[in-house]
Amino acid sequence: MLVLGLDTTTRTGSCALARDGVVLLERASDATRPQASRLPGELMALLDQEAVALRDIDVFAVATGPGSFTGMRVGIATMQGLAFAAGKPLSGVSALDALAVHGGERGIVATWVDAWRGEVYAALYERGREVEAPSVELPTRILGRFGGPDEEEVGRHDRIVFIGDGAEAHAATIRDALGDRAVIAEPTAPLLAGTIATLATNAALAGHMPPPHAIRPLYVRRTDAELARDARTGS
Repeated sequence: MLVLGLDTTTRTGSCALARDGVVLLERASDATRPQASRLPGELMALLDQEAVALRDIDVFAVATGPGSFTGMRVGIATMQGLAFAAGKPLSGVSALDALAVHGGERGIVATWVDAWRGEVYAALYERGREVEAPSVELPTRILGRFGGPDEEEVGRHDRIVFIGDGAEAHAATIRDALGDRAVIAEPTAPLLAGTIATLATNAALAGHMPPPHAIRPLYVRRTDAELARDARTGS
C-alpha cells in the first residue's frame, strides 16, 4: 500500500511517501515560499524522486490541524483535489496524534503546538492513548494541572515528555513549573508527514478509507474572521 502524506500545519511543513507503513522518503517544505505556490509541486517532485506515478497512490493523507488556519486549508484542499482526481481515499490525521508518536508510546506525552497570542494547542497522551482532548490555552494554565516538581498527584507524578513547536517556544516556562519532571523532546518540532502517512496506513488496514469530501479540519479555536463576525453581530 502506497500512501502520500502531507503536513501544512507546522511552520516548516513536509511531505512523505510510505509503502506498507515504511517511510520511503520524507522532505521538509520550502518555508521561504507561500504554501499555495509550492503545492502540489513539492508533492510531484517527491513522487518523481521515487519514480512513483500519482495513479499508483492508494491512499492520500493530510494533517487536519490544529495549526495555521491558512496552512490547514491549503493542505486539505490540495490533497482533496489529488484524491478526487485519482479516485482514492483521503485520510485526515491530527497533527497532535502525529506528534504524540514522536514523543513515545510508553509514558506521558504532552503535545504543544504554537497557537500564537501566548497560547498553545495542547493534548495529553498516556501510553499512546489520548487522555486529554485538544484544547487551546495559556501554557501556565495547562501546567497548573500537572502539579509541581515534587507533587505526586494521581496520574501526574511521572515525568512528562513535551513535544511540538509550542513546547520549544515555552521550554523555560515548562522547566520552571515542573523541574526534572519535564523532558523536552529532541527534536522538539519534528517533521510530521512520514508519521501521518504511517498512521493513515494503519487506519486503512483497519478499514478506514474515507472519501475526500468527508475530511474535516481540526480547528480547536475559531478563526479570526469568525470572531470578528460575531463581534460585529453581537453573537
